[in-house]
Amino acid sequence: MTALITGASVGIGYELAKVFAENGHDLVLVARDQPRLEQVATELESGGKIKARVLAKDLSHPNASREIFDELMRESVQVDFLLNNAGFGTHGEFSQIELDADLRLLQVNIVALTALTKLFIREMLARGRGRIMNVASTAAFQPGPLMATYYASKAYVLSLSEAVAHEVHGRGVSITALCPGPVNTEFQKRAGIQGSRLFKGGAMDPRTVALAGYRGMMRGQRIVVPGFSNQLLAKTSRLAPRRLATFIAGKLNEVH
Repeated sequence: MTALITGASVGIGYELAKVFAENGHDLVLVARDQPRLEQVATELESGGKIKARVLAKDLSHPNASREIFDELMRESVQVDFLLNNAGFGTHGEFSQIELDADLRLLQVNIVALTALTKLFIREMLARGRGRIMNVASTAAFQPGPLMATYYASKAYVLSLSEAVAHEVHGRGVSITALCPGPVNTEFQKRAGIQGSRLFKGGAMDPRTVALAGYRGMMRGQRIVVPGFSNQLLAKTSRLAPRRLATFIAGKLNEVH
């Protein structure tokens, strides 16, 4: 069986690739950095138990998702597990962030994820078997001042995943939204938030997050929130007054 993982060169995506390889699954690894992807593929194939295919694609390009799907269809590669992990954040006041930066974020975090889910879920439903994991975030549970577009994108991912999971229930296909809190990856550096209160409070190990996601996905869970404190945050964010949750998120996102 084969798992397609986007954003597979670093962080959670890399750890997910390792977990799937350890469990004997062939891989399709997608990211922009082809040399790094090839290193990962060589590493994971070294045990001789699995095969790893590399697709160097930039998901901020509108045609990338269709190109991935079409290439795999031409080569008769059946994707049994789809893991939409690729994503990034921007930081600052919404009015000050460059439009192109936020549009690229939306293309990767929302449009590419939606396209890949739609393209591959049809194949899964036709077979009556398949699993999809969409990586959201605890950011999905409340608005996030200073990271407004990122938080909104993850709310979309969570909402889409829950809705589609309901639609396909009982048809052999499951949808899981993985909602980690802060994780020790390159995400915070790229977003420019390594100095925020959110990350000063500590971050989870990406291996721990990947294992929680894998196990939840295999159980068919609709939402996986790794870590007790993150689970508590997700629950309280939904119960707290909306303005209060927004205020707290804004304070956590401030960089000092």
